[in-house]
Amino acid sequence: MAEARTQHRVAIVGGDTLLSGELQELLRESKAAPSVELISAASETSAVLATGGDEAIPLSPLSAKSLAGADVAFLVGSPASSRKALRLNPPKGPALVDLTGALEDQPHARLRSPSAEPRNAALTDAAAIHVIAHPAAIGICMMLAALVEKTTIRRSVVHIFEPASERGQKGLDELQQQTVAVLNFRKLKTDVFDAQLSFNMLARYGQEAMEPIEGVEQRIERNVASILSAYPAIPMPSLRVVQAPVFHGHSFSMWIEFAENPGVEALGKALSDAGIDLRPDDPPSNANVAGQSGLSAGAIAIDSNQPRAAWIWAVADNFRLAAENAVAVAAEFFK
Repeated sequence: MAEARTQHRVAIVGGDTLLSGELQELLRESKAAPSVELISAASETSAVLATGGDEAIPLSPLSAKSLAGADVAFLVGSPASSRKALRLNPPKGPALVDLTGALEDQPHARLRSPSAEPRNAALTDAAAIHVIAHPAAIGICMMLAALVEKTTIRRSVVHIFEPASERGQKGLDELQQQTVAVLNFRKLKTDVFDAQLSFNMLARYGQEAMEPIEGVEQRIERNVASILSAYPAIPMPSLRVVQAPVFHGHSFSMWIEFAENPGVEALGKALSDAGIDLRPDDPPSNANVAGQSGLSAGAIAIDSNQPRAAWIWAVADNFRLAAENAVAVAAEFFK
């Protein structure tokens, strides 16, 4: 009789976050289908409750005991909880897959982006901390890596439209509350952005914002530069982050100059051949890609003032893209 296969086990630190829900869905659909333990990012002493469908799910307190025995621990709470998990992780504890970016500066940290990594990239180093790249950085590098397969890129400029969900549930709640307040001529709540985001676009947050947009921009730049180090033929793009008044989904307006522009049809084929969802007739939006995998692109147009350049519009569900890359890293430990 064949020996029964031991079920893999994962822990999710920050089990009540938006990203946790996305991870749980993908893990249920994966071949490994591991058992999942949800851990609170905010409590060391007592379990709290998270809502899962119609029932409440207990969260384990964050401790060495709750981490022990897992093959992989996804860190999706706060930067503080990710650093705490690193301190508490026992010597033979789980591999850490950090989606908060808090462990990026650790000596053994390795930036990961399976969707944008070269096909011949080395598999996971079991001793490393695996930091998932910012989803905007992953999307940008997926686009550039697809195009450089077919043509030579001279330079590029990318505007990144950041959704409120990148600031977590608090960001979503503030945008929703601001929208209601604006329509009812009430005072705006500005704890997260320290500025009016509803019906507005922000190049910078207010001085009292939870996190400056400059920090977001710098993280994306670092991550893009790190990913592109594996693609010497791709020059570093110029990036600008704009906070958009949308709940979910990254949108990208990309201007790319080529040595010789192959034309709209050839550019679209290059993207499609690389597995990017091409929508030439109905360009994607952050609303119609919600819950969808990968990256979608459309509205490709030659720049009328620079015939060697083209404009390309791309969109991705930010949580789905980050979670997919995290699960792909975890799968390397399940083999």
